[in-house]
Amino acid sequence: MAYASLSGRARTSSKNPQAFGICDRCGFTYNHFKLRWQYDYAGAGLINKRILVCDPCYDTPQNQLRAIIVPADPIPINNPRVQDYAYYETDDITAAYPTVYDPITGIPIPSTTGLETQGGQDITSEVIGTPNGLEPGANMPLQNNVTYNVALNLISVSSNGTNIISVTCSTPHGLVVNSQIVVEGLVNNKANGYYSVTSVPSTLTFTYTVTNGIPTSGLLQGNSFIKTANVGLPYNYAQIPLTGT
Repeated sequence: MAYASLSGRARTSSKNPQAFGICDRCGFTYNHFKLRWQYDYAGAGLINKRILVCDPCYDTPQNQLRAIIVPADPIPINNPRVQDYAYYETDDITAAYPTVYDPITGIPIPSTTGLETQGGQDITSEVIGTPNGLEPGANMPLQNNVTYNVALNLISVSSNGTNIISVTCSTPHGLVVNSQIVVEGLVNNKANGYYSVTSVPSTLTFTYTVTNGIPTSGLLQGNSFIKTANVGLPYNYAQIPLTGT
């Protein structure tokens, strides 16, 4: 008559008796000396999980659980030469006057005077016209946790006879003032292009401003679309410069 061995996977020897032990994972019986502690990464090193397991049940420590140790910052160099980007990226508007010469040396003195706002900010020129190199298909699809190039569900796009374009959506658009959009396929080509949202009256409506006035009309047609965009802006700009044809 056959019977199940009570020793499981352990070996029994009358000459060299060894203790039995149960694997904490599978529950099979092994000789205790064949069980080993389960280790895994926690922080920068390994920790004992305090469970004894057999060889088949032992898990190799997972490197994804290991903490990333960031190396020290590099030592700064002496006498650095850093590009003054803010100065060279700002196209200031100046007021020109007739050339003035020094009465003694005869050297011409710069006669331009920078124009500033009451808040002390330099007035910069604003580019107006069709943007170069911007393609709807080249929109950045994801930055951090924000998804771009998302098509809005449009109900209507219309002009009130000025340069303000009103958009109504069937679902919340999620836009705020200065959110960027790309517009294509409207009836009037002057309303197409890249724009910043200028006002958000409700979760379903918003407006944007074009360069020139457009006659009062409905602008939406079958191939029209408006998508969210993420365009790099000139230095100190919060809005996309006005575009249009």
